Amino acid sequence: MDGNGASRTPELKTLQQKVEYMVEKTFPGEKVSGRAFAELVRQRGGSLSHSYFSNILAGKVTHPSEDILKALGLGFGVDWRFFKEESEVVDDVVAGLQFLARRRTGEISGVAERGLDEDGMPPELLQFALALLEETKEKQAGERHGKEPARGGQ
Repeated sequence: MDGNGASRTPELKTLQQKVEYMVEKTFPGEKVSGRAFAELVRQRGGSLSHSYFSNILAGKVTHPSEDILKALGLGFGVDWRFFKEESEVVDDVVAGLQFLARRRTGEISGVAERGLDEDGMPPELLQFALALLEETKEKQAGERHGKEPARGGQ
């Protein structure tokens, strides 16, 4: 089975499953009350009522607002997008990949430093972007050894 807890990841499709999983991983062996979690969120600059949190754990809330998802992220110390529905995350990743493709082909010529918010980029997208960057560097290095670059200076 899963002797150290790392070899099997439970199915995390619903908001309730994700929150239960995070409670288990963030507060192992503890019974965390809705009040304690709501207070933790408040201390970290967010807002979430204890009854709303309890309703999420009970499966009564299935489609909360983005503000609630951000509050959950604050409370658990994770990127709030973890709590989004899978289809929404897929949409975010696709949008990010489309952005990277436009950036790579030159449709987008620059990215302002403020282009990413404080939450940054989802880990999967960051990993993909880094791999794409590495691939591009290798390709450009190969072109430099074989022929003169076609691009001019900035």
